[in-house]
Formats: sequence, structure tokens, C-alpha cells
Amino acid sequence: MEIVFFVYEFPPYVVGGLGTYAKYVTREFVKMGHDVTVFSMHAGDAPTRDLYGGVEVHRPIVKDMNLSLLLPMFIPEEVRGWSESGRKYFGDIFLYNVLSASKLINDLVRSESREVDLVVSHDWLGSIGGILSSNGLKKPLVFHVHSTEQGRTGDGSETIKRLEKIAADHAKRVITVSYAMRDHLARLGYEERKIRVVYNGIDAEKYSPDKVPLEERLRLRENLGISSDEFMILFVGRLTWVKGADTLVRAMPEILTAVPNAKLVILGVGEQQDLLKNEISRLGIEDKVVLKYKFLCEEEKIKFYAASDICVFPSKYEPFGIVCTEAMSMGKPVVVGARGVSGFREQVIPSGPNQCGFHINPYDPSDIAKFVIILLEDENLRKRCGENARRRVLENFTWGRVAKNTIKVYDEVVSE
Repeated sequence: MEIVFFVYEFPPYVVGGLGTYAKYVTREFVKMGHDVTVFSMHAGDAPTRDLYGGVEVHRPIVKDMNLSLLLPMFIPEEVRGWSESGRKYFGDIFLYNVLSASKLINDLVRSESREVDLVVSHDWLGSIGGILSSNGLKKPLVFHVHSTEQGRTGDGSETIKRLEKIAADHAKRVITVSYAMRDHLARLGYEERKIRVVYNGIDAEKYSPDKVPLEERLRLRENLGISSDEFMILFVGRLTWVKGADTLVRAMPEILTAVPNAKLVILGVGEQQDLLKNEISRLGIEDKVVLKYKFLCEEEKIKFYAASDICVFPSKYEPFGIVCTEAMSMGKPVVVGARGVSGFREQVIPSGPNQCGFHINPYDPSDIAKFVIILLEDENLRKRCGENARRRVLENFTWGRVAKNTIKVYDEVVSE
């Protein structure tokens, strides 16, 4: 199958889970014998045409063309009211999509006689290019929804919400990352008959507890100021309200009352950095919380997972939640938010012989504390949950399985 991907992030430009997803799933497609051409945002000094892991990548350069100067002529009133940086961002996304679609249709297909069986777009960021290419080439579109504007930002932008819905209406299939997201999309008016669920995945060989020797774990803990007789609670993620690091901080006094030798490590960046620092000071727990405001490479992040005793992710909205899969793959018990749209609920088994951790109310610090304490006080439970978590990843969340299930949906569309 000849597949074209419109995906905003692709290595070396990776700012979140979407870039990681695109990197691994396209590589698996190639292993299965499919040809994949990716159109991604250009960044830094990356080549405009490249071969990455067997995947052909095109990155049109938009930085010297400021479309925001012309946006008032043809965009909704809402976008005109955005900040200058917001308009520039939207303009860059628009240009990336239009230039990519033009290159695909005019250069690759018409000039180079490239075959295309299927056009694939990821989130609103790649929707314009996907729609233009699907129409121009008379080829079917599959629209992947990794998250929605409502979930990312609350009420959010009406323009982006309309763009997401237009792409979904035009697409032959909509693929999303959890059954929680499928139900969310159905409530938003998406055609349920079109929606298919394919979970995200993890490189279980890379995210393996065997990859980090004990001495490296102990060295990292020592560098963080965590002694051998202390527990390390780890949070990894964007420091934004929806991810719940602030609620986890507010749970720490109750956790420390029961388990005084616990320490929380927060790893990430975001707009809550100052808020978290102030909240920790207000609660008087500066010596019990380690703040690492960094975006780490995978190798370093894996060491943090390996060094931890448990991982806590109290997200209020999480379509899938790759950090949870990473922690589980590293053999760690997890405590996860399970209200509203939560892919965590489908990853983490909270009871019974296959238990991986616990589900909690992400709005309630006491509920977080309750289940963190249960895990920290029971070494056998921690060990059993960690072993079950690793096994569950190997059985359900590998990139090979993700690619196989995705191709099944693509085959549905192409065969029609």
C-alpha cells in the first residue's frame, strides 16, 4: 500500500507524543512492506527531503513566509483576534499544509508518477493538507484524532473545532486512540459508524527495566537527593492544569503523614512551573519535592522511570496517555486519573490477579494520596503490579500490534 501521512511532528522535530507515534508506526508500516511518505513541519536545519528509517519525509520551509499578514482576508473573525504569535502559528500550519499538498499532487504524483492509495491526516494540524490532497488526487482520507480541541484547551477555538469536524466528515474512517475517545467523539457529533479504535504503543525493548543497571538507578536517585531508604514517586508530563501535577503536589502532605520517607519528583515543562514552586513553598514541603523543569531525551527519561518506585499521572483529560504506557513498560505500578475522557482506564487494570495499579479521581488530592499510600506501604503489591504492567504492555501495546491494527482499518478503506 502507498500511504501518505500529514503529521505536524516527525523527527527530528518532536514536541510531544504525536511525533513519537509517527516515528514508530511509520517504521512498522515499512517493515510490513508498505511505502510511506510523510509531510511534516520543518524545523532547525532539517533537510526538506529525507529518508528516515525507511520513510520518505518532506518538510516544506515556511519560516520566511508570514501568512498572518494575509489571514484577515480569508479567516474567521475569531483568529483575527488572536495574539500575533497565535496568528503566526496558525499561518505557519496553514502554509505547511498547503505547500505539502501542492508538492504531493504536482511534484510527486504528476511529475514523478508516484502512486498513492491512501491519504492520512493526524489531528487538525495535518487536516488541511489531507483534505486538499484527498480531493485533488481523488483518494480516500483517514483522519486520526489523537485529541480534540475541547479536550486540549477546554472550550477552545471554534475555528479549530470546525476544522476537526470538517476533516472527520470528509474522511472515510476516523481512527482514535481509546474507547473513551470514541465515546467523546460520538458525543461531539462525529459519525460513530466511521470511528475505529487503535491504541497507541511503546518500544518495549527500549522501555525495559533490564536496560538500566542498578548502579545507574542508584546514581540518579543520589543526584536527586533520594536515599536508599526513601521512596521515589515520579510524575512525567506537561506542567499544565489538565495533567494534574498541582493536584499531586497538594496530595503530598497527606502522603507524607503516612509515609514520611517519600519524595516526589516532577519532570516536565509548562505554564504551571511558577505555580508549582509557590504551592510547594506554601505547603512547606520543599525538601520533599524535586522539580526538574526539563524536556529530557528518551534515554534520560527511561532512567527516571527505572529509578522510581511508583509513577502517578492524575490527568483530568487523557485520550490515551503514553507516559503511563512508558512507566508500565518499565515495570512500574501506576496511579492514574480515571474521570471523564481517560485512556488510562483502558491501560491500567485496577484490581484482581492482573492488577497494574489504581484508578483515582484526579480532582481530589485525598483520593490520590489514599492509593499512593497503599502502594508505598505494600512492597509485594508494588512488585506484582509492576510485573503485571510490563506483561500487559507486551501483550497489548507494542508498535507492531499498533501498526497491524491500523493497517486493518486502512485496508477497509482501500478495499471500498
